[in-house]
Amino acid sequence: MNSFGRIFRISIFGESHGESVGIVIDGCPAGLSIELNDFITDIERRKGGTQKGTTPRQEEDLPIFKSGIFNNKSTGAPITLLFENKNTRSSDYDKLRAVPRPGHADFVAHKKFGGFEDYRGGGHFSGRLTVCLVAAGVIAKKLLDEIKVQSTILEIGGVVDLEKGLQKAIDAKDSIGGIIECSVKGLPPSLGEPFFDSVESLLAHAVMAIPAVRGVEFGTGFAAAKMFGTEHNDAIENKSGKTRTNHAGGVVGGITNGNELVFRIAIKPTSSTPKEQHTWNRETDAVEPFSVKGRHDLCIALRVPVILEAVTAIVITDLLMLEQRIKRIL
Repeated sequence: MNSFGRIFRISIFGESHGESVGIVIDGCPAGLSIELNDFITDIERRKGGTQKGTTPRQEEDLPIFKSGIFNNKSTGAPITLLFENKNTRSSDYDKLRAVPRPGHADFVAHKKFGGFEDYRGGGHFSGRLTVCLVAAGVIAKKLLDEIKVQSTILEIGGVVDLEKGLQKAIDAKDSIGGIIECSVKGLPPSLGEPFFDSVESLLAHAVMAIPAVRGVEFGTGFAAAKMFGTEHNDAIENKSGKTRTNHAGGVVGGITNGNELVFRIAIKPTSSTPKEQHTWNRETDAVEPFSVKGRHDLCIALRVPVILEAVTAIVITDLLMLEQRIKRIL
């Protein structure tokens, strides 16, 4: 449901327009240095408003330490972080109650929770909660030490030139999607288990929890379906497991092989778009023209790289702990 992980375990809570959103992080060893400044860089990367194509909604997003941190060190107890929601405009959503927005969770949330859901800003389904994932990722990255996780936007709207991709959406007065690649360097071989707890399975599980993700592929991904076996197989060059190519993306049999882990995700166009659409009105039982007003991202993919890094770091940290490769810090 709202929790993920086995040893390094996270639980998120809150709604987009509620008092706050937050996260509980269990399994962090005692003695890890954790200060407010540690979070600023990645949280700033996630923010909208500071770059072309993102929402003008601005939140301070400085984490409030509620538990598990004392004298700037982790105590070994669960860490609770809160992020206050201050810059909300809930009135934008009052008139949407009767008309579920296309592409959003409005309709399914109403069906699942019987009308008791918080519909403002998407409520608990909102991308606002990804600030919590980024915060957990900051702690996970500190535990990973020399293992480096990095994400890069490869294209927007099918265009490698990101500015031109954004301009396509601006000219169309619509939103647009993109593709993001993530790599992890410095991984040891042997992480992961065959079948259901493979590295790909766990990463895909976590990655698909990021709102707007529509697909994930590892290594050569779908392109592998067009290759010969001798072309796709990665020749092993030495006892460390280094391979001449990396079509497998650093994972074979569900287990890391010591090479760079590489995968990509597809991000859909932002569902909220000013362009007129049609949707069903539950009060009139009719389909009618509809346009989303308010503050929204032109291209949500611009804000996803740091979130992708965070969930990847969380998964890798949990895998390392399962293999007892992250030990007590004290």
